[in-house]
Amino acid sequence: MKSNGAPASLGALRARIDDLNTQLLDLLQQRAAIVLEIAAAKREQGLAGYDPQRESDMLNALVQSADGAFGAPEITSVFQSIFRASLDIQDRERRQQLRVLAPNAVPKEGVRVGNVSIGGGTPVLFAGPCSVETPEQMEAIAAAISRLPVQKIMRAGAFKPRTNPYTFQGLREEGLRILRDVADRHGLPVVTEVLDTGTLDAVADAADMLQIGARNMYNTELLKAVGRLRKPVLLKRGFMATLDELLLAAEYIFSQGNESVVLCERGIRTFEGRTRFTLDISAIPLLKQETSLPVIVDVSHALGRRDILLPCARAVMAAGADGLMIEAHHRPEQALSDGFQQVRLEDLAAIVEALGWSKPSNQAGSNPIQDTEIERTAGTGALRG
Repeated sequence: MKSNGAPASLGALRARIDDLNTQLLDLLQQRAAIVLEIAAAKREQGLAGYDPQRESDMLNALVQSADGAFGAPEITSVFQSIFRASLDIQDRERRQQLRVLAPNAVPKEGVRVGNVSIGGGTPVLFAGPCSVETPEQMEAIAAAISRLPVQKIMRAGAFKPRTNPYTFQGLREEGLRILRDVADRHGLPVVTEVLDTGTLDAVADAADMLQIGARNMYNTELLKAVGRLRKPVLLKRGFMATLDELLLAAEYIFSQGNESVVLCERGIRTFEGRTRFTLDISAIPLLKQETSLPVIVDVSHALGRRDILLPCARAVMAAGADGLMIEAHHRPEQALSDGFQQVRLEDLAAIVEALGWSKPSNQAGSNPIQDTEIERTAGTGALRG
């Protein structure tokens, strides 16, 4: 009889455990709902979501009340897990509310910059020199870009953030005037970088699209300022930034009412030294899964070399990018900045053709012999100039 009674007793105990588990689950869900209500109330009052003192007080009270089999270590461990889970659901809810993650964050026709649509299904080429240097230089480059049979936006820097303070910093206001004049003459929209809020108005007057560079991706005051302007923004990923940080930087711009944002992958810093940065091709499909914002790739800054630009450009487009940024110069060897990574104008045209952009979509293709020649002639392979 004893052996017959043991299983029944064990079964009854397990039934009680199951019942308690159900009750605990219900209580935990009730607690989670209240946590989200508290988080919403704090947001309305502008208070921080996490209150470490409140958490510490709750934990101390629970430990002092413990008088059963669970002592202070067990109570601490269990409730710290519950507290962490509460923060996790708040983070998840906040993420779901991000405007950049909305399925319709960008219209189907994409982000309009002048007469160009980015993210509307047709690839866009952002091309031009690293820096505005002279009117003659910009005239030669703009003329060549305007002849390319693709959607194109001219890029060039007037205000240049440089790692070395003794290198060329750009022509600043004079560079903006040259850039705008040449672009208007050749019917090209313009994107150029803005470095700070102090020069924002001058840059915005000259540019059709504002570029936030990798170094400024974390500059929240500048992000909010360009958000208030309602002008299209090209937001570059910082070279040590995660994709979540890039999306949150975009959210800063969205939060001020500007939803015309294009994301730009431009390489991240790793231990590899054969390229200037490491081209993160996986960023393209990952961003595309989470947001409707267009994604382009700056292959010039990512690679820092010309000889492998074409195959990497192919990989980028195959991964789903909406366009490419390629630095081009009529005389790269004489460029005042980053000449080592800028392609010649004739090579830029050959790359466009090799990508199939200059042909109807049903005829897109490539000539392996021609492509090999482009890769051979497009650069010297040097990493630094």
